Amino acid sequence: MSADTNIPPKQKGGWWSLSPLAVFLCLYLITSLLVNDFYKVPITVAFLLSSCYAIAMTRGLKLEQRIYQFSVGAGNKNILLMIWIFVLAGAFAQSAKQMGAIDATVNLTLHILPDNLLLAGIFIAACFISLSIGTSVGTIVALTPVAVGLAEKTGIDLPYMVAVVVGGSFFGDNLSFISDTTIASTKTQDCVMRDKFKVNFMIVVPAALIVLGIYIFQGLSLSAAPQMQTIEWIKVIPYLIVLGTAVAGMNVMLVLLLGIFSTGIIGICTATSVFGATPAESMNVGTAFFDWFGAMGTGITGMGELIIITLLAGGMLETIRYNGGIDFIITRLTRHVTGKRGAELSIAALVSVANLCTANNTIAIITTGPIAKDIAKRFHLDRRKTASILDTFSCLIQGIIPYGAQMLIAAGLAGISPLSIIGNLYYPFCMGTCAILAILIRYPKKYS
Repeated sequence: MSADTNIPPKQKGGWWSLSPLAVFLCLYLITSLLVNDFYKVPITVAFLLSSCYAIAMTRGLKLEQRIYQFSVGAGNKNILLMIWIFVLAGAFAQSAKQMGAIDATVNLTLHILPDNLLLAGIFIAACFISLSIGTSVGTIVALTPVAVGLAEKTGIDLPYMVAVVVGGSFFGDNLSFISDTTIASTKTQDCVMRDKFKVNFMIVVPAALIVLGIYIFQGLSLSAAPQMQTIEWIKVIPYLIVLGTAVAGMNVMLVLLLGIFSTGIIGICTATSVFGATPAESMNVGTAFFDWFGAMGTGITGMGELIIITLLAGGMLETIRYNGGIDFIITRLTRHVTGKRGAELSIAALVSVANLCTANNTIAIITTGPIAKDIAKRFHLDRRKTASILDTFSCLIQGIIPYGAQMLIAAGLAGISPLSIIGNLYYPFCMGTCAILAILIRYPKKYS
């Protein structure tokens, strides 16, 4: 082994070993507050500069060894596995959008709902679509225009209607097998997605049912129905395939590959009549084929920022771990913890604070996941419950902060202030309440 890779034992940490995190927070959070724009400072730049600082402040190693240690963290097998899944998830999401699967799913979901249950219907639509496509942002983009139209027809307060969509979108963001938060939380805790889903399901479904009951009661006096477009049933199939195979426990990469191929096949077949096609129609088939390739390429490149952030975060956290920062923060965070309740609450607090600072629930999970895993080992927590806590509390905070991407997009599409939406967010607050109660009363018992 070369001298560059002969790494001495890790250091004994102190507050200084956590200073790369402080640098990141100053660069991203404090600067954003000062300029009053949380998207003025790219999070990739904040991570890059704090990673450079982490390498520079590491003691007892040559520069080549510091870079090697950083690269070990960035090249961690769990980090790389997450990246491959992000690549496939991006390809599927964009190819599904290109062939019209999102519009078809929205129309189908709204079509099967009773006319006098508009509020409950929009909430169910947001829950189902976000569960199918695995993204709150995609759900908000798809359903907010529908919600705005319904508000105009029925006289419902616009911020209230938009809040129904935003709240429901986090149901799937928290539970979906192809959500990046689910991927990050399960991979950082080394647990199977299906097992995490079972724990999460038992915690958040009561919250969803409570909120659904509220919407049913409040919407009984409404009767105006939206104007429905023709439903293209075949275009819903990719989401049904993804949802069905994921629930059946198939490997998430195979699930996404099946989804990608199904979008391509259906997209090409629906572009024109393939059998007995005229030369002009055959040209349409070829165009659809290359459109599918283009959509996959767009989806993959669209995950570029998340991939870069994941690599930088993995390297920076490995450097912090080498400098003793992980052990130090665990000791400080858990020194007054005497049982599993306190340990789970400390993990919930950790990921919540990280999400407040980064305004990105996936990054918050990636950043705090290794620390949560060490806490879970120390206090013998069930890793499936730990993954659920990370995902649920990160989605809770992401769902209520006015400077999060979801809130800003919803407010922009509706032409209202993000602050006007927060007071109407029933589901995120109810979900957070159920998650805290699950920790306090040790529920579900099997995983506690």
